[in-house]
Parts: sequence; C-alpha cells; structure tokens
Amino acid sequence: MPTQTTSSTDICLLLEGTWPYVRGGVSSWINQMILGLPEITFSVLFIGGSRDAYEKRQYAIPPNVKHIEEVYLEDAWSLNKDLPLHVKEPKENTDLNAFYHYLHSPHTPSEALAEQVMSALVEERISRDTIVRSHSSWETICEDYQQHCSDPSFIDFFWTVRTMQAPLLMLTEAAKRMPRAKAIHSISTGYAGFAGCILRRLWNSNFILSEHGIYTKERKIDLAQAQWIAEHPDQAFRGGLSIKSSYMRTLWVRFFERIGHLVYQAADPIITLYEGNRERQVQDGALRQRTQVIPNGINLEKWYDVLANRPAKVAPVIGLIGRIVPIKDIKTFIRSMRSIVNQMPEVEGWIVGPEEEDPEYVNECKSLVISLGLQDKVKFLGFQNIKEILPQLGVMVLTSISEAQPLVILEAWAAGTPVVATDVGSCRELIYGTTDEDKAIGAAGEVVAIADPLATSRAICKVLSEPHYWHRLQQNGLERVNRFYSEALMLDRYRTIYNHAIETH
Repeated sequence: MPTQTTSSTDICLLLEGTWPYVRGGVSSWINQMILGLPEITFSVLFIGGSRDAYEKRQYAIPPNVKHIEEVYLEDAWSLNKDLPLHVKEPKENTDLNAFYHYLHSPHTPSEALAEQVMSALVEERISRDTIVRSHSSWETICEDYQQHCSDPSFIDFFWTVRTMQAPLLMLTEAAKRMPRAKAIHSISTGYAGFAGCILRRLWNSNFILSEHGIYTKERKIDLAQAQWIAEHPDQAFRGGLSIKSSYMRTLWVRFFERIGHLVYQAADPIITLYEGNRERQVQDGALRQRTQVIPNGINLEKWYDVLANRPAKVAPVIGLIGRIVPIKDIKTFIRSMRSIVNQMPEVEGWIVGPEEEDPEYVNECKSLVISLGLQDKVKFLGFQNIKEILPQLGVMVLTSISEAQPLVILEAWAAGTPVVATDVGSCRELIYGTTDEDKAIGAAGEVVAIADPLATSRAICKVLSEPHYWHRLQQNGLERVNRFYSEALMLDRYRTIYNHAIETH
C-alpha cells in the first residue's frame, strides 16, 4: 500500500529487503542519504519477500519521502484471483520464446534478445496472465524442459521457472503504478534493479545503480547453501554449482546473472564502494567507463567528543562489534582469544551486538567460550551504544567471512581505535589505502586471513603490546577517515550525480 501520493519526485529509490523495515547496513546508509539530502524528494518502491517478515517499519519516514509503494514477491508465487481463467492467446509466440530463452537457456543471449524481452514487457506483449494461463506459455515451457533440462522432474522444473518469472511480471505492473520521477536509483541489481530497467524504459529517465555488495555473488553464496531448492536425489548438491550436480541451482544462478546483465546494460553510472567490487562488476558485464567508486562516509562531527574523552592509556580490551551470526565468524574471534589470554592474561574480549537473529549460533558461541575456559575473559554484551564502547577498546576486531565496506572500521578510527580485520570486502583497501595519496598515510591496522585464529591473535598481540605501533596506527586511522571517509564528501558526490541525472532527464 502506498504511504503517500504525489505527482512527481526527483528520485525514485528501488529497495529490496532494506529500508524502512530492516535496521543496519544498507538501510542505515539509505536513511543517511535521505536525511543528508533534504532538498531532494524521493519516492520509494520497496520489494520484500514475505509480508510477515516486514511487520514494522524501523525508520521514521522523512518529509522528503513523498511516496512509498510496497510489493511482496510471495504474492506473485500464488495464482491470484485477479487472473482470468482463460486468456486471449498471443498472435505470435516469439515474445514468449524470447522471454523464456533469455532467462533460462544455457546459451548466452544476444543484446537483441534482451531488447525484445524488455520492450515486450513494457508494451504488455507479455503479461502475468499470458505467462500463467496461456496455452502458448505451456508449450514454451514444455519445449524448454525437453531441450535443456537435465533433471528428470518436470514438476520441479515447471514450478522453479514459474517462481522466477512471476515476480518479474508483478514488478512490471508495480513499476507502472509508481508516480513519475526525474531519475531512478536502485540500491542493487536483482529484483530492484529489474524494476529500474522497466522504469527507465517507461519514463526515459536516467538510471543510477549502487551496489554495496555484488548482488549476483551474494545470491550464488545463498544458493549454494539453500535447502529449499527442488532437486532430484540423484542430483543432490555436493558443493558445486554445476549442471550435472544440481540443475535447479544452476537455473537460479543463471536467472540472477541474466537479470544482473540487464541492469548493468541499463544503468549509468554504476557505483560501488571499493575497487575490488568495481572489478567484479566489470567482470560481470558492466562497462568500465560507466563504473565508479564512492565509499561510504560517517558524520565525523558526531565523533569529536567521543575522541576527546578517550582515556589516554591503551585499554587491554579487544572488541568485536557486530551481529552474532555465522557470517561474522564469532567463533574465530573466540578461538583467537584463547591464544591472546595465554600471552596477555590481563586482556578481556567483548562481543558487542544483537543476539536475536540466530539463537542457535549464539548458544554455540557461548558453549565454545566455556569449553575454552574463557568464561571470565570473554563477555557477551548484547546491543550497546557504539560511541560508548569504542573508546573503551584497545583494538576493534572484525573476523567476518564476507563484508562490503564495514562502517564499524570508520567508526573505530573516528574514536581513535586501531583495527584488525579479515581480508574481505574493502578491508584491505581501507586499512592500507587505495590511491598513492591514501597509501602514503600508512597502515591503520592489520589485515589477516579468513578463519585463522592464530593469525588473528598474533596481529592483535602485536597491536596491543607495542605502544609506539599502536599510536601510529591510531593516528593513521584518524587521518584516513577524516581525509577520505566523511559523510559530507559522500553526500556531495551523490548530490552531484543526482543533480546531473535530474537536469538531463
């Protein structure tokens, strides 16, 4: 349901599973952008999975957000009563064939095929009722199964394909309900990016894409672990995304790759947080000349008092700040604490973050603390005010197995706290610098391998046991965050992009 209605806005934001229903991460950045650019008006198309997962908005809606439309993918996966039992058959089957071939065929589709699919959707030559109810659609899916599917179950293939297709048709309908905006900004590829492709054709507006993490890469990780994918017992997933081992998983990966390619071809500029992700975008089909890096930034003024009140003495406290979930690899932090305490008995480890998301994993972590005899040394503090915690730490540790650009590293520096982080996402670029000017500042922490408790403990001990080294890391972190990672700099870059997109629409 729309929150407000307006005839036109400056920017249409396309958001999948984030603001205003989910806190932290990308959602915090979106809220930061909206509040930081009060002169820009926004409309929002929010895309969720299940309605039950988004019961309460976690952010107040600012006055410059003029319209919110909500779409839930679960609504597309059922045969809604609004669809007719019988539909008029399309005069030609070429558009349906193009639609199926582009999304599902193992053969690489041409740009001409992509153009045909998008024009057929926008011009309603393909619609939800023809996909779900027409005999032509049935014939096409049967033909596709016979030609390409290596899984013996037609039923699994049929419903897998339907589950992929239906949301795209529903999003096309939802896009046509949106109030016109002067420019479009999607915060991912995937379903949100697909809606951006539709709106760009409908409005002939400029289409901006920002990716914090690479959506296609993240979906591949999810699909590799997913238990809900239908597959024949003889083709059970054995750790690889190959057609021989799991056709349905391969079909899902191909679907998100094809959608990502559509978005990369339609969007300009294509923005990400760091150079590593930029290279991945180019590898996945983005034109290099359209790509650029705009790192996140923090409001430094809010940290001045925190830094000023920091105790002069280096505290023997090691802190991990983040959700207690497997992707943060809390267990590696706990295991590293065993080695650290053996060398520096006075040290404590604080695990600071919410515990509600994965209670089973939280219990496993707490059991590990007990089994390692660290009950008096490792404390679970739950959610805390980060501005109160960071000045009490001698070092902030991040042991994640996946990240984009962790804001907590920037916040640690602003609070005068050196960091030790795994070699994921932008952590290496953050800690050691990117450009020559940035690298000249020097390291602002240590980078260690993923899931390596011994390397993590060595790095932490090095930082805490060498006061001169600690102070050098602290000063380097302060200089780097103030020079390259301020909120003002980030907002100014996006303001420039928005104004150009609006003026040239």
